[in-house]
Amino acid sequence: MAFFKIGSIGRSYRHMQRYRQIITVLFKYGFGDLIDALKIEQYLEIGLQMVSRKRRESIEMLSRAVRVRMVLEELGPTFIKMGQILSTRPDLLPVEFMQEIAKLQDKVPPFPFSEVEAAIKEEFQKPVQQIFSSFDEQPLAAASIGQVHKARLLDGSSVVVKIQRPGILHTIEVDLEIMMHLAGLMERHLEGWDIQRPSKVVEEFSRTLEMELDYTLEAAYTERFARQFKDEPAVYVPQVYREATTSRILTMEYIRGIKASAIDRLEEEGLDRKKIAQQGLILIMKQIFVHGFFHADPHPGNVFVLPDNVLCYIDFGMMGRLDLETRERFADLIMSIVHRNEREAVDALLRLTLSEEEPDYPALERDVAEFMDQHCYRPLKDVDLGALLHKLLDVATRHRLVIPPDLFLMIKALSTVEGLGRVLDPELDVIEQAAPFMKRIQLNRVHPHRIAKDMANSGTELFHLLKDIPKEVRAILKMARQGKVKMEFEHRGLESMLATHDRISNRLSFAIVLASLVIGSGLIVLSGIPPKWHEIPIIGLVGFLFAGFMGFWLLISIIRSGRM
Repeated sequence: MAFFKIGSIGRSYRHMQRYRQIITVLFKYGFGDLIDALKIEQYLEIGLQMVSRKRRESIEMLSRAVRVRMVLEELGPTFIKMGQILSTRPDLLPVEFMQEIAKLQDKVPPFPFSEVEAAIKEEFQKPVQQIFSSFDEQPLAAASIGQVHKARLLDGSSVVVKIQRPGILHTIEVDLEIMMHLAGLMERHLEGWDIQRPSKVVEEFSRTLEMELDYTLEAAYTERFARQFKDEPAVYVPQVYREATTSRILTMEYIRGIKASAIDRLEEEGLDRKKIAQQGLILIMKQIFVHGFFHADPHPGNVFVLPDNVLCYIDFGMMGRLDLETRERFADLIMSIVHRNEREAVDALLRLTLSEEEPDYPALERDVAEFMDQHCYRPLKDVDLGALLHKLLDVATRHRLVIPPDLFLMIKALSTVEGLGRVLDPELDVIEQAAPFMKRIQLNRVHPHRIAKDMANSGTELFHLLKDIPKEVRAILKMARQGKVKMEFEHRGLESMLATHDRISNRLSFAIVLASLVIGSGLIVLSGIPPKWHEIPIIGLVGFLFAGFMGFWLLISIIRSGRM
């Protein structure tokens, strides 16, 4: 069962204050058209709506992608995390939105040390002094989900302690309920969004966020990464202290290193920039092509350099996985690009991606050939592999090919490491470093042991399939005899028409009630039924006033819809 209980539409009304805040921010940044389309202006007071619609010219001049980023930043941790996750999903967002959302800033004031002490006591049932011999009150860093403090364990070990922000779980649960409500409205009122299924996206985001908020998972990822490279002297992984770690608190070894991007510091310490760049690239290649489990956020702040040019990764909250088949197909794609074979590149790209409809193969091949003409006919050492892959993904997106999220995470991580490597060593030849890993994974595919294993697996699957066919056919025939076989038809494209019919019928019903109220009030006034005010029956007068309010409301609704 999911950790976050995403409620129904009715439950979201309990959080009206937060709901109004979200809608107000959308108005503020020029998304009034979205509010109108979703028909949720009814949840706001009229006065608040009018204030929210006064958009500044500076906001209007910004692109829609920039305004989306600003909305997410202002709405806080849940929306920032959603943006960070969406920035890795080319199947859900256009490229320009992904690039802009990737700039999201997650900087908030730290919470007080008294709350840190309370959280530690609640998690361990012990005061801070019984777990740590010293604990710095000022945090090293603070973000919307948690903050990091330097401390020392009772045995003298120097550590960093990541503590989840108090109350963050409730905040996220409320926001997720509202997101689910909005997603359902998008599916009903925005044409084409029923296919995208934003409610499924919210559910997936909820599961991802649930894992990210469980620090024991990050501890497990760190330990798995350490096992992968336990025999690699050029890599160091911080130790996790399980006895001081829970789902809300993570305690790890404190690393005294130099950020990989601090060129001046590296040179002051006499470290070899070229060797660091080469080792960093080899390390990410091993993560991807040898182990299939890689650090998905290797930006310079998460990579430290230790003495003797040893690299140390920190913050294992975002990791990616690639199965063997995907790694092999990706190697095929890269090698076909290196050999400038557009047909093989197209085939490899189609095997890597998904599509709801058959792509136009000749058009795709033509675009890939044009892409190669622009970027591949130059010395290999001058090829920017990360930028090359991103441009190729642009081609795939234009042809409505869906890139799996983990594959995009891998390309993003590879691009980040390559960019850092070129800062350290402008002469770094990325293709030269990557080629041995690509060739090795291709050769392993035709190794006799691998072929025998694949044939054995295929034979086993075929045997089970043949064994199950009679039973499945018998079950189908039984259902047919019992009349349980059903055929379902789904009509698409009628949502807009049905919504229009609903709006027309609602307005007609509203107008009939309004007319009845006017007629009934008129009859009461003519009958002279007491009590009266200035010889006018009060009941009739109230009826006229209420009818006037309803008429004004109906007129405003019609004007706002833009259809008089």
